[in-house]
Amino acid sequence: MNRILSILLLLVCTSVFSQLQSPTDYLPNYGKQVTFYHQVEDYFTHLTKNSDWIKHQKYGQTTQERNLNAYFISTPENLKNLETIRKNHLNEIGLFPSKSSGYKEVNVIWLSFNVHGNEIGAIESSLAIAFELINPNNATTKKWLEDTVVILDPCLNPDGFSRYANWLRDISGKKTHPGLTDREHMEPWPGGRQNHYVYDLNRDWAWQTQLETQLRMNLYHEWMPMVHVDVHEMGFNEPYFFPPAAEPFHEQITPFQRDFHKKIGELTSKKFDKEGWMYYSGERFDLFYPSYGDTYPSFNGAIGMTYEQGGIGAGRAVSLKNGDILTIQDRIDHHKTAILAAVELSYVLKETLRKEFRNYFKDSRSKPKGKYQTYVIKNNSKNYELLTLLNRNRIESTFADETRKVSGYHYQSNKEKAFTIEPNDIIVSVNQPRAVLTQVLFEPHHKLSDSLSYDITAWALPLAYGVESYALKTPLSLKTKSKIDIKSKEPKTSVYAFYVPWNDRISARVLSQLHQNKIKVRYAKKDILFGNQKIERGGLIITKGDNSKVENFDSVVAKLIQEKSDYALLESGFGEKGGDLGGENYPLLNAPKVLVLGGTGVSNIDFGQVWFYMDQVVEYPLSIVEVANFNRINLADYTTLIMPDGWYNLTDTQKKRIDDFVDRGGKVIAIDGALNFFEDREGYGLTAFATEDEKTAAQKAKEEEQLKNRYLDFEGYERRSISSFIPGAIIENILDKTHPLAFGLGDNYFSLKTSYRNFKLLKNAQNVIYVPKNYLSFGFIGNKLKKSIEDSVTFAIDYKGSGKVIYMIDNPLFRGFWENGNLLFSNALFLVD
Repeated sequence: MNRILSILLLLVCTSVFSQLQSPTDYLPNYGKQVTFYHQVEDYFTHLTKNSDWIKHQKYGQTTQERNLNAYFISTPENLKNLETIRKNHLNEIGLFPSKSSGYKEVNVIWLSFNVHGNEIGAIESSLAIAFELINPNNATTKKWLEDTVVILDPCLNPDGFSRYANWLRDISGKKTHPGLTDREHMEPWPGGRQNHYVYDLNRDWAWQTQLETQLRMNLYHEWMPMVHVDVHEMGFNEPYFFPPAAEPFHEQITPFQRDFHKKIGELTSKKFDKEGWMYYSGERFDLFYPSYGDTYPSFNGAIGMTYEQGGIGAGRAVSLKNGDILTIQDRIDHHKTAILAAVELSYVLKETLRKEFRNYFKDSRSKPKGKYQTYVIKNNSKNYELLTLLNRNRIESTFADETRKVSGYHYQSNKEKAFTIEPNDIIVSVNQPRAVLTQVLFEPHHKLSDSLSYDITAWALPLAYGVESYALKTPLSLKTKSKIDIKSKEPKTSVYAFYVPWNDRISARVLSQLHQNKIKVRYAKKDILFGNQKIERGGLIITKGDNSKVENFDSVVAKLIQEKSDYALLESGFGEKGGDLGGENYPLLNAPKVLVLGGTGVSNIDFGQVWFYMDQVVEYPLSIVEVANFNRINLADYTTLIMPDGWYNLTDTQKKRIDDFVDRGGKVIAIDGALNFFEDREGYGLTAFATEDEKTAAQKAKEEEQLKNRYLDFEGYERRSISSFIPGAIIENILDKTHPLAFGLGDNYFSLKTSYRNFKLLKNAQNVIYVPKNYLSFGFIGNKLKKSIEDSVTFAIDYKGSGKVIYMIDNPLFRGFWENGNLLFSNALFLVD
């Protein structure tokens, strides 16, 4: 009888396996041609239908309504107890109140593919890796899965991937073109690397500005994996990269995390040595900036790792410098071997991994590494966006419910100061499960073990958000509350005007809605009192007198501005000391008509930041035209031209059209590289040096340095070059607070500078925001560059004819997370009229 049952069981298993196909069997062109996204989903559907070792969860949709998918891979028994495993896992690190049952402990590993859409070797390999994990003939992977749940996300960026895949399919013929002079290796603008809004999702893990990131992080924080593998591609001539990562390692990276990196390098290298594949580790890809797919998980207790296969621009096949041909199948094989090695090591070290993961959360609370243990953010309307960020990162915070005098580090002055905690101030304690992430995001200064960092080196949230904040070295015992009570406002029949403070992105979005609904709006040029109500510079005034034709004025306006909870009602237009609402201090605002340049020559990422700001942050209409079609546009239809960072190669006709647009009253907002068009151009005031003496002195210093450099060795060139380098640092700026470009920003502005570009204070222009002598800075700045930035302008306005150009040397929209920069850009768009 037992023999008969065994035979029947074997027949059943054989039948199931006969239906379970490998990617090569299921997809005829697998490894030869890029797979469409719907085919990727079809294949994973095939796996889930024909195997009980894999389970699907859709966790959202992209902007273009493509599915975001996660696949849980483990034993059938583990998958049946998935929720129990999750709760037990979170309980061990203090994120779930109690264990749901005594089910065995299971490790959680997360594999992420294709955060960059045109790195197709990543998503292609996800199919092969998923199959190998559940392949009934692979007893080894089945053993791993007894104690492991693998969460596999085959594509973090479906919109970008589909843009690239559809293009490559569209231009592909029967023959491949390994030579570099074929369009197969010349991806058109804006490329498939970024998402719908042309944002780099791999820099968005902490900031979560993008929909895909927000949805993914909801699931991530529900599971909190112990290991996170981030699968990428790089330039096609590069050998394979696997951990260990390069210096600098952030000081919060633990010895165990470092040791795991070393062990993964040792194991993976053996597998690559066996195949004769080229590789490298410990170079270029560091663990410092907190918003990558390796660092963010690392600061959440996981072993975060980046894997890079050469492949960007390779198309279906490409000739390498060594004469080899790199194919899609090669890229799949390399990734498959490396990623399965990561799963293998996680299994081999499962007990240690489990123990260290728990200790990470225990030790980070009891023995915090960072300098500060409590952060106090003074009550400010900008705190809404900051709280949104904290909530998305599951960082716990409360509100003060008493007054207390204390002392602490003051971010804005970089000094210890006495201050008073008052009700409704935000209190963030390090004594919480995500203690390390909290410290990493709030610490003002981060130790760099190596100045050659891959990304920005400063990001302190209080400076990014422009909110007065303090850090305390000790825990704080204080009466707190969980929320602030907001009193609702009921418009009175005698409402004369509505006042909307101008102090955050919501103010700008409210103004956007008012403009689009044809509501006339004024703004305050000065601080003035109306009884007990203080009107601050930039504040929006919506009067009944300006909108006499609007039916049900009170209710219509109240609805449009309700998102801005700190608005106020004015019963009279009579202000103190001649500040009446009909006076010159309250001019009417014109609704801008906006044109944004894109296309070849424009930085796709910086274009995306402008597009996202307009479409999602302030929700204001715009027209986008590529530079190649610029001559087809009637500029008289627009009042504002935005030129994102780029390498503009404009024709003389196009240049003249911009000149004429400004002369006739148009406004240009030029960002970073777009300033090249205006620099030293007749009629504009943008020059690197304000005087000939400054120019001569700089040239003399340069020549003296060139003479000294004749005796220097070649080996030290890279190290010496960083003296003029700034990967990304925070720099203090002085404000002309009387100018609309500076309204709402506070007493000073901290700019995130990512370029060595700088201009001395301009002549014949308004230097609204500039770097003073002996400025405060956070993060790495090369010693030569640091001095030259003094007395340089960051944001200026140049008047020409009847119009103006707003020069933005630094990009205030950088990655969308510099919240005070969002407000600054709103000033340029709406208030500088």
